Formats: sequence, C-alpha cells, structure tokens
Amino acid sequence: MKKNLIVFGTRPEAIKMIPIIKAFSREKDFITKVCVTGQHREMLDQVLSFFNVIPEYDLNLMKTNQSLNDLTADILRNIKNVFDEYKPDYVYVHGDTTTTMAISLAAFYSQTQICHIEAGLRTYNLQSPFPEEMNRRVTGLVTDFHFAPTQQAAKNLLEEKIKDENVLVTGNTVIDALLMGVEKLNSYENEEIEKLKKVINQDKRMILVTGHRRENHGQGFINICQALKKIAITHKDIQILYPVHLNPNVQKPVYDLLKEEKNIILTAPLSYPSFLWAMKKSFFIITDSGGVQEEAPSLGKPVLVMRENTERPESIAQNSAILVGTDKNKIVEVSERLLKETSFYKSMSNNKNPYGDGKAAERVVKFIKEKNER
Repeated sequence: MKKNLIVFGTRPEAIKMIPIIKAFSREKDFITKVCVTGQHREMLDQVLSFFNVIPEYDLNLMKTNQSLNDLTADILRNIKNVFDEYKPDYVYVHGDTTTTMAISLAAFYSQTQICHIEAGLRTYNLQSPFPEEMNRRVTGLVTDFHFAPTQQAAKNLLEEKIKDENVLVTGNTVIDALLMGVEKLNSYENEEIEKLKKVINQDKRMILVTGHRRENHGQGFINICQALKKIAITHKDIQILYPVHLNPNVQKPVYDLLKEEKNIILTAPLSYPSFLWAMKKSFFIITDSGGVQEEAPSLGKPVLVMRENTERPESIAQNSAILVGTDKNKIVEVSERLLKETSFYKSMSNNKNPYGDGKAAERVVKFIKEKNER
C-alpha cells in the first residue's frame, strides 16, 4: 500500500489541497496523511474546520515577524522528522509558497517522489510576484509529476524540458473546492456571515476588495486606497467591502485613508465560507490574489487584478479579468465602466471558467494510480 503525504501551510494552499485529500481518502490502495506547517495559522485552521480535515502532523512554525529565511530553515529542519517517521512514497505540494518550495526541497533530499499541484505557472520575472515566482520555479526543478491547471501552464513546463509523460493538465483544484464550498454554504450556519448580512445593504451593488502582495506595499497601497476612496465618494449608491490583510504594511494605509468613508466597510480577514459568501454577493472584485482570479469566473464576477503581470493569463485573454496594477486612474476608470456600462459588465461576467470543471482532483488520483500500477 502506497503512502501519500499532503503538505501545505497557507489558507490558499489548504483550499486547493482539500479536494486532493478528499479524493485520496476514498482510495483503498493508498494511506493518505496531512501535514501543515502553519505558515498561516488562524486562517488555515478556519479552512480545515470548514471542510472537516484534521492533520496528522502540525509543525506549527509561524512566529511573529518571521523572515523568509527563518521560515524556510524551520520547515527544512522540522519536516525531516515527519519524513523519517512516516516514510511517504509521494509528497504533494501546491503552487508557490515558501512551504511549497521548502517541502519540495526536503522531499528531494529524502529521495521521495514529488507531486506538484498547480504546476507550470510563470511570469518569468523572479521579482514579480516575489518570492512566489522563485518558489514555483525551484519546486518545478525537483518535481517528479507536474499537475498543470491549464494548457498554457503545461506548455511552460514542456518548454522547460519537462518530459511530456510527467505532465498532466487537470484544471485547477480551486474550482473543485469552490463548488464543494458553495454547496456546503446552503446548510452552513456562520456567525460571521450573519454579521456581514447586517452591515451590508443587500439592495446595493457591492465591490469586494482584497490585497496583500509585497510588491504593492508602500506607494502601491496608497494608490489603491486613493482609487477606492474616489469610487466611494463618486458612487454613494454602492458599497465597498474590504477585508483587510493583517500585515501592518497593508493595515496602515487602508485604515488611514479609508476608515472615514461611510460606504467602505473595513473588516478583519474573512474565513473561507464568509469570503465565498462575499464573492457570491459582490458585483465585481478588485484583488491582487491569484486564487480569486481563478474562482471569480465560476461565479460570474469580473475581476480587476492589482498587479503589473499575472501568471494566470487565461482569464485576461478571455476578458474575465483586467490588469490594472496599482494605477489609481486605471482602477477608477475600469470600475466606472463596470458600474455604468451594462454591455461591458456582461462581456466580463458571462464567460466560462478557463481554470477548471471541478474534476481536477479526480484526474490527479487517476494519474497517480496508473503510475503506481506500472
């Protein structure tokens, strides 16, 4: 019987790995265990609780003001004990976090087969996004089996001389998780959602905003806040919901510039079910998140991407999303068009999701089973 170890540390990773965990849990020929590094603590635990997943291993490594150097070193040191005890045949990592890069490196050192979920995303600029582009490139170098979410991602891998038989286009597991989560919301009671229902006027159009990228810290977030303030002042008939990331580099400009605007609602970061609810209720979304770019088309929500480039070009190509960077004039301009021009809004909201059909995890399991039978 083969042994899987699925490792992640942040909330976005957890969301995208839950479908893999659930799919393998139904397979009698595999023992599957979960290890979390705790790179995001509270937000990670919320997702695990929502989907009823209890990790067998919890490294609990997050510390206040932790540097990337410290986190990387702590992961490498602590995961070795898990590998030595459990001796997995396959280690599964996701995407482009520091957890992903460090775990894949440790798995390489232990000569364990590495399975990279959401492989092949590239901007080919190591500084953007930082450090994510480096993380996924390093992970790609040591990975055995690459599960690409799109044809473009697979093409990137093949151009990097990865063998075709080790690359599979699966779609993105975030869509699997989204569909699972939306269905679960139908019977899910949540105090946070009930509170949101009280502060949001559901008769008004609502813009949902998220932001956290390091490259936007400083003047970038000041520009973003100035744009949101202008939109709020110009359109008193709309509301802006902004769950504010806990990083002080985000908190300070957001609260300094936006806390006085009556139609801007600033909250703590939302749990995954609450964020799903907010996405469903939104008119459109302004974000620098990668996952939101993937989820929004399934809900028919246009996205303004506050980045200069994106490793997810498919939504840009089909006009589900538009790159606006931190250019306050462009953020305002595109927001105005979405609020005023019905045809423009429909052109962005009526597109099929290019990132998946909800069956990505099934394809991963089938691929590994076939490899295991050879």
